[in-house]
Amino acid sequence: MTISVTNGADAPKQTLIFSYGTLKQGFSNHKLMQDLISKNDAVFVGNYITDRRLPLVRGPYGVPFLLNLPGASRHRVRGELYSVSDAGLQRLDVLEGITLGHYERLPIAVRPEGSDAVVEAEAYYAHRNFAEDMWRRSGYEGFEAFSDEVAKGYVRRDLRPKDRSFREQITLFCSSS
Repeated sequence: MTISVTNGADAPKQTLIFSYGTLKQGFSNHKLMQDLISKNDAVFVGNYITDRRLPLVRGPYGVPFLLNLPGASRHRVRGELYSVSDAGLQRLDVLEGITLGHYERLPIAVRPEGSDAVVEAEAYYAHRNFAEDMWRRSGYEGFEAFSDEVAKGYVRRDLRPKDRSFREQITLFCSSS
């Protein structure tokens, strides 16, 4: 969802982004969110949960992927909601590999934990070209949240092997049993 700030005609647009993985507080990529917040390019809105049941799985190197397969999982996914400027969104898109086919930013309905009030936002889903294969590879089992326990085995990108692209690693991961 894109919302306009009401403090003037030239006010920047803001996009609500649902974060479910390493961008959350306490995880390795949250430093990017902290930087965006310090530059007024993001604001933490609160803890939210998906309105629909969606699979959250681990891919290669323990990287979390939200799959756009509504109803396939028994879990609603817990995460954090941020309001992000266009400049901040560009930086998030780079991190998430939008142009490289890792993730795609699509609409998602979320609600504050403990509330029925639905908010339209956007989330970074696993790219549609491999989402079903990743769901199969995960044994059709997902997680409710990317927690400290689920994050065990996550390998930061600077520590991953450099002999293959991440997209190639995703293909290998999905094709293995």
